[in-house]
Amino acid sequence: MRARWFAGPLAVAASLAACGTSSTAERVTLPPGATFSAVTDSLLAHGVVGNRVWFKLLARLRGVDRSVHAGVYEFAPGISPWKVLDVLARGKAVSRRFTVPEGLTVSEVAALASERLGMAEDSMLAAARDSGAASELLGFPVRSFEGFLRPETYTLPYGMNAAELIRVMAEGFQAEWKPEWNRRLDSLGMSQLQLVAFASIVEGEARADKERETIAGVYHNRLRIGMPLQADPTVQYAIALKTGGRKRRLFEKDYQFPSPYNTYLYPGLPPGPVNSPGGRSIEASLYPAVVPYLYFVAGPDGRHVFSRTYAEHLRAISRIRRSR
Repeated sequence: MRARWFAGPLAVAASLAACGTSSTAERVTLPPGATFSAVTDSLLAHGVVGNRVWFKLLARLRGVDRSVHAGVYEFAPGISPWKVLDVLARGKAVSRRFTVPEGLTVSEVAALASERLGMAEDSMLAAARDSGAASELLGFPVRSFEGFLRPETYTLPYGMNAAELIRVMAEGFQAEWKPEWNRRLDSLGMSQLQLVAFASIVEGEARADKERETIAGVYHNRLRIGMPLQADPTVQYAIALKTGGRKRRLFEKDYQFPSPYNTYLYPGLPPGPVNSPGGRSIEASLYPAVVPYLYFVAGPDGRHVFSRTYAEHLRAISRIRRSR
């Protein structure tokens, strides 16, 4: 009798919840951390289910309301609420959205993929640091995929592994690279690896989008006259390689950190990129502003004050310190 009594409410709830209005297949995106109430609202808005109260009751009776996997789910027209809950319970998403912002290192991408996609961080790092796979895919020798993982919002099929994700991101970088940029490289006398290393420094320095070309112009000026780049992002990367974490604020002793990536100690460009630059930083590095500046310092709002001489630069630093 108990089993029969229990089946009754389930059948009633299923029947009442089965009033969806969609006549076509519906794709519904469920973001990470969404509550079941928010999930139900999304399904209701897409016409996948028709009765909020009874659908939530059915989910509670089945225990599906406790955890729902993020992702993009596809529901057939006329699907029963019971089947909807089957899909949600098994986490059968057809795809998931994964957003990678500009300026992340491969370590930071791996941590993000672990957090958002549930991928093993060590597997991501191993795939990202596979020099053989990176050199083969990119077409020139590199130490890793550092710098060549395109910052983008990806729609990924559910079940993708770490090596596949790294490859998709690297192929995204190649797809973004424009053929005319190769001709520009020749006029700059730079290889693609050198340009991406340069662009990663610009990415690491830029806070205001409109300053990218000016920052790139400053660093091109330094390269042209043989002046050390003295770029803080290279020091931060060198320390991160050793310690595993990015140091946001640098102190005087940090500028003596021993590493070929430290452009305060070693002239010219670092051995490779120090993050994944976005398309804006790559273009700014290829087509920098023609400026007379050799120095810049960040103000309290993140924008930079640019100077021609070291004396001007010191005065700018003094003004900024007083304003703080």
